[in-house]
Amino acid sequence: MKRQQFVVIGLGRFGSNLALELMDLGYEVLGIDRNEELVEEMSDQLTHAVVADATDEEVLKSLGVRNFDCGIVAIGNDIQMSILAAILLKDLGIKTVVAKAISVLHGRALEKLGVDRVIYPERDMGIRVAHQLVTPNLLDYIELSKEYSIVEMNVPACLHQKSLGDLNPRARFGCSIVAIHRDGGILVAPTAMDQLTEGDIMVIIGAKKNIEQFETILNQ
Repeated sequence: MKRQQFVVIGLGRFGSNLALELMDLGYEVLGIDRNEELVEEMSDQLTHAVVADATDEEVLKSLGVRNFDCGIVAIGNDIQMSILAAILLKDLGIKTVVAKAISVLHGRALEKLGVDRVIYPERDMGIRVAHQLVTPNLLDYIELSKEYSIVEMNVPACLHQKSLGDLNPRARFGCSIVAIHRDGGILVAPTAMDQLTEGDIMVIIGAKKNIEQFETILNQ
């Protein structure tokens, strides 16, 4: 089976870390940047890394970019270059185009161009850190939309050896525990009979207000 291929345009801090993580996950990655030093640093770590202008359509065609499954525009502060690169990836017919935005207006422009997913790294990280700071048991926080989120939370002592049926989070709080991480592995779609153990990690999904209510009860 052919491995999925990604092209990452912009090898700054965000782009390089994303590209390296994709490599660690077993995917093929082409990195593109105009900065020769950045490309040289990544050349031995990615499938391919090239010095090129990602706003030149002929250059992208010569690199075979249209054959990639996903294109990621990770360009830093040059909004014009980011938008032009996104347009070219869409025009070349790449199935999925993802782009980093540095402002709301930048993100709106990318969405209007048909970018499949817009990422706000600084904003999203700020949101996650804020939630982690005010909720001691919270390990991670991902915003799915304006209304919904998914969180990872430590099981506190007050829930030790309680079953999901006893806790009944959907009926009581309007959120669902969709997985439990524990030493033995991960339990996906746990049943009402499954018990929680202090130190387990719950993966919870639901409306933000409902998850916040659940967090408040656990911290009392």
